[in-house]
Amino acid sequence: MNKIAATIAASAIAATGVEAAEERRPRVAPAAVYETAPGLGHFTDEVLFGEVWERKELSPRDRSLVTISTLVATGKIAQTGSHVRRALDNGVKPEEIGELITQLAFYTGWPNAMSAVTETKKVFEERGIGSISHSDAARIELEKAAEAARSATVNANVAPTAPALADLTNRVLFGDLWQRPDLSARDRSLVTMTALVAVGQPEQLPFHANRAMDNGLTSAEASEVVTHVAFYAGWPRAMSAVPVLKKVLEARASTTETSETPVEIKVTRAGDGRAAASEQYFSGSVETSGFYKSDAPARIGGATVSFSAGARTAWHTHPLGQTLFIVSGKGHVQKEGGPIETVAPGDVVWIPAHVKHWHGASKDEPMSHFAVAEALDGSVVTWMEKVSDEDYSQAGQID
Repeated sequence: MNKIAATIAASAIAATGVEAAEERRPRVAPAAVYETAPGLGHFTDEVLFGEVWERKELSPRDRSLVTISTLVATGKIAQTGSHVRRALDNGVKPEEIGELITQLAFYTGWPNAMSAVTETKKVFEERGIGSISHSDAARIELEKAAEAARSATVNANVAPTAPALADLTNRVLFGDLWQRPDLSARDRSLVTMTALVAVGQPEQLPFHANRAMDNGLTSAEASEVVTHVAFYAGWPRAMSAVPVLKKVLEARASTTETSETPVEIKVTRAGDGRAAASEQYFSGSVETSGFYKSDAPARIGGATVSFSAGARTAWHTHPLGQTLFIVSGKGHVQKEGGPIETVAPGDVVWIPAHVKHWHGASKDEPMSHFAVAEALDGSVVTWMEKVSDEDYSQAGQID
């Protein structure tokens, strides 16, 4: 009887052990990791693959895209093969992996992309995947207004210093690569945003994070990208991206809240708020009226300014520039060190950001203009010293 009881007990223990083994999560970390760095083995299996990869904020497919993007961007080619296999198992198509590498050649360099191709081809051959060809699908159409604004920014800020780079940015990067249908706009944004976090370039993140969410990535997914990248590119890179992404998410949330708030058209009547301009910032008799300020998220504002003959502003700058529409009379405008320009009704004057300048009426004739400027962090203008009579007298020489 004792032998029977012992046999039953032994069988029960054995069965329990089998059930526990079945429930135990299979190891991802190789045995050598546990033999050399057991803590790393623990965190690999229990945290990275046992927790992070299981989080629902990103699908397994997206996590594979993020992981491969991080490995390509940071040149961790030795790890690429295993994650290409995982990506294929998670539903990423071979042509999407090839296009991911192509995309990142532009954002993290050709050498990294070429090295990734070598490892990826080994996996494709192993899986019996043949040569990849271009997609025959229609090219992706980029939003025209956004593209016009982006192109104008490149032409204004890049072209004067590096014209070839500006041309390639507009013609090849956005005019060709971003329109290829081999990878969806949402996934192309996802891998680009990932790469920027991975290589520690958060200054480029606002544009591409906004673009990613415009292309369909949710704010929760964008946040999870940073979390996932922390494990593959390191905590410092992820932490540096957090405050940048925070500002993007807050700005988008504010815009959404504002857009959902009912608004009314506002009419500022001619002459509303008429008042004499401050003598601290103007010389001569100057009157302002029609002040208006837009509602957030817009940041534009303006007013009508009327100068008597010989009156003018002090020297000043604007953080985001200023536009003047000449309404009546005859006036002058000058940037520091530049010639004095004469302006007349119908003329439109653009003063770039941070350019020190003044404007006002001619010596013998009054002038009125409508001034428009945008605020940056609540600031519209920085006033400086007054324009001296000697400097202004040069305007009289051209009247």
